[in-house]
Amino acid sequence: MRGPNADTTMTADDETNQTKNGFLALVSRLVFDETLPVRFMYKTVPEHLNDTGWRMFTGYETEEFLENEQINLVPMPIERMVELDASLEELVTYNAGTVWERTPDAEGWERVHDFKIPAPRVDVEITNDIDIFNKNRDE
Repeated sequence: MRGPNADTTMTADDETNQTKNGFLALVSRLVFDETLPVRFMYKTVPEHLNDTGWRMFTGYETEEFLENEQINLVPMPIERMVELDASLEELVTYNAGTVWERTPDAEGWERVHDFKIPAPRVDVEITNDIDIFNKNRDE
């Protein structure tokens, strides 16, 4: 199998050749409550079997709004989002790590390369000491 080479530009096929699982995206409630278009989206690593990893936003979300994911991000089938906005159809074929935006005055979508995709912070303690391992496991 051929491995990735950091010195070569990825082809369109490389950008979309990951195994596709899931059918849901997490979409900002503002898309539905305020009938605003999706203007910013990124694909992260899926969190569960039905998740595609896509996160879609209007661009009007505040930090406070985004802190409450359980209430403000709605699981929505990708197919439904494409029905609402046909311009999403090609974009949702891209791999994790992809970020897209469109400004209100712009005609189409632009690829974003300087956005750091949020990831959950997980604290992991690694030890080779069997006594510490057993102690932590029993707690």
